[in-house]
Amino acid sequence: MAKTKKAEATNFDKYIRWFWMLFLGGLLSVVLLFLLASWGVLGEMPDHTQLENPKTNLATEIISSDGKTLGNFYFRDNRTPVSFDELPEHLVQALIATEDVRYMEHSGIDGRGTLRAVLKPGSGGASTITQQLAKQLFTKRASSNKVKRVLQKFKEWIIAIRLERQYTKEEIVAQYLNIVDFDNNADGIRSASRIYFGGKEPKELTLKESAMIVGMLKNPSLFNPLKDKGQRAIRTKQRRNTVFDQMAKYGYITDVEKDLLQKTDLGINYTPDSHSSGSATYFRGYLTEFMKEWIADPKNRKADGSKYSLYNDGLKIYTTIDSRMQKYAELAVARHMPRLQAEFFNQNTPERNKTAPFLDLSSDEVDKLLNTAMKRGERWRILKNAGKNDKEIRASFYKPAQMTLFKWEKDGSPGEFDTIMKPIDSMRYYKSFLHPGMMSMDPQTGHVKAWVGGMNYRHFQYDHVKQGKRQVGSTFKPFVYATAINQLHMSPCDKLPLAPLTIEANKYGNPEPWAPTNDGGNYNGELTLKEALANSVNTITARLMDKVGPQPVAELAKNLGITSDIPLVPSIALGTPDISVYEMVGAYSAFANQGVYTKPVMVTTIVDKNDTVLYQFVPETKDVLSEETAYVTVKLMEGVTQSGSGSRLRRTWMPKTGVYPEIITGYPYEFKNPIAGKTGTTQNQSDGWFMGMVPNLVTGVWVGAEDRAVHFKSITYGQGAAMALPIWGMYMKSCYEDETLDVSEANFERPSDLSIAVDCEGYVPDGGNSQGLDLLDDEVPDELEM
Repeated sequence: MAKTKKAEATNFDKYIRWFWMLFLGGLLSVVLLFLLASWGVLGEMPDHTQLENPKTNLATEIISSDGKTLGNFYFRDNRTPVSFDELPEHLVQALIATEDVRYMEHSGIDGRGTLRAVLKPGSGGASTITQQLAKQLFTKRASSNKVKRVLQKFKEWIIAIRLERQYTKEEIVAQYLNIVDFDNNADGIRSASRIYFGGKEPKELTLKESAMIVGMLKNPSLFNPLKDKGQRAIRTKQRRNTVFDQMAKYGYITDVEKDLLQKTDLGINYTPDSHSSGSATYFRGYLTEFMKEWIADPKNRKADGSKYSLYNDGLKIYTTIDSRMQKYAELAVARHMPRLQAEFFNQNTPERNKTAPFLDLSSDEVDKLLNTAMKRGERWRILKNAGKNDKEIRASFYKPAQMTLFKWEKDGSPGEFDTIMKPIDSMRYYKSFLHPGMMSMDPQTGHVKAWVGGMNYRHFQYDHVKQGKRQVGSTFKPFVYATAINQLHMSPCDKLPLAPLTIEANKYGNPEPWAPTNDGGNYNGELTLKEALANSVNTITARLMDKVGPQPVAELAKNLGITSDIPLVPSIALGTPDISVYEMVGAYSAFANQGVYTKPVMVTTIVDKNDTVLYQFVPETKDVLSEETAYVTVKLMEGVTQSGSGSRLRRTWMPKTGVYPEIITGYPYEFKNPIAGKTGTTQNQSDGWFMGMVPNLVTGVWVGAEDRAVHFKSITYGQGAAMALPIWGMYMKSCYEDETLDVSEANFERPSDLSIAVDCEGYVPDGGNSQGLDLLDDEVPDELEM
């Protein structure tokens, strides 16, 4: 009996020894694995420097002058980090309640959660927020091999502990939310907030929006509300409601609040963030080239001599664009262009125009134009690079193909439609569209406030602000008048005859005699310079050109920042040179800035991800005109909006004749403050311009088609006052209605030593009929305009 008891005791002792051996062995194994992981035996571990500056791809952020994000430059990761202070409290509460309820208590590893996960697989709770950050930063995807996954887990634990020592709890939360990919180009909490909820900053998120984002963390693809035709939206809502359950369970919200919140919809306001969508797309296109040149400059290198990456280094570009003014500019374009286009289509049906949309061209000339356009297009380039010969490429343009084309929707918004069409026909379709170019600038600082280079960047990427150069028509005339004022001390009150004028051949380099005509054929009587510019009278402008000569006019234009070619011939007086909107706005700004030209500025500062300043602009200014000459020229251009081609800006009533409400969008505009400006209409109505300015804002608008052969048949619709002026009017009206903006309504500053008469006794401010002009009451200048 004693032997039996002794044997049982011996066996029990053996079990005890085995237990302790296994326990201690397991413990030592765990410790050894921790040590091996920390020593890097199980794979490379991040060192102190990497932990302090974890390598992540950060998008370059484009920031407006009023502190709004206009967009990001990114290749794969559209990530812009935010600090913990920029996160709403309920977002952090939702995260902790759902992902790591003991987050504030542990030091990177949740012992209770880990033990539960080991004893009860699938119960969750093993991975803390810090471990998830470690995985995102340094180990990425979990291995499918179980042994490798266990070893990977040890690495995550070691990194998590180190992260807890390196950063505060708040910093870890911010880093984690900044690193997560929320799908749909939403990399990090800031992009997710902006893309899923209509451009909101994280701080602006509501509780239900925060809960949806936290719910997506479990599997951003599975719980993505935009996929699978709504099926995932159902899953996303269920997952979001689980977040509310967790928040109620741990006391962050009450059960009543939970029940109410779970009944709400997701509130998605999807706002794609891509290079071809969002605000200021054409400006961002310009900025891409600006930044490429800046990065390529050897002076702009990192400390180690390497180049900055536009897409990965987290640069911040502070621009002069004002997000509010940019919005108003884009809205003005979006309101006017569909109406103008609808009327253009109406006038260019096949029944009305057999060569539509082209006018004044034969069928052979149209074919030649289209064939030339083929070789310039993207399709030709792609097929050429693919090894196709010219004959094969040309034949492909006549084979129907599936394509997605741009159109204006019935409500005026930009849209698309899928169709099967021959590429040659799609070319003709796209050439029928009228395009806008618009830029707005502060003349004192040179800061460009708004930039609209077209109507839809996805389909029309050519920028009509800086890239496009077109004949400027009568908007060039103020340069002629300013030269005459500067050289001859002429006054707006001086009178010149309307009579025809011929400048003989070779007088100013013109090979043939030049004899401009007045639209309307009126050559009787005389007009003051102010009336002549307001009515855009060609013969009087020609007389001024004959007095001063083309060279001084061209030199003035060059000094005003115009770099385009200006031939030294008399005909430049009527605006024959091709000039960009960008150049014209810069030039006109000198008139509003007392004769000082300030080069347009688009970028003020560039900083790196640590806010170290890498670039700061230096203003470029030049005294071009005397203060007196600039002011007198402004007073001349005020006549354009008082009684000339821009007078409809002031009208509060609808005239009986000469008005075509289908395209005069936004009329009446009812401005009462001083406005200086000039309309421009080129030969055959292929280009419509309006340049308008108040003391602290100069804005230029151009409208026209890609080809000059595409235009309105009559000047009634094709003039600058109809094509371009409405965009200016609606834009400025919105700017004035926004009380947060400081757009001047004051008079232009009068020089203290003004010696030239600008207030002409007997001048008739409402017309010009007393001067012998037989004109319609609303279209006084438009019918005379070149």
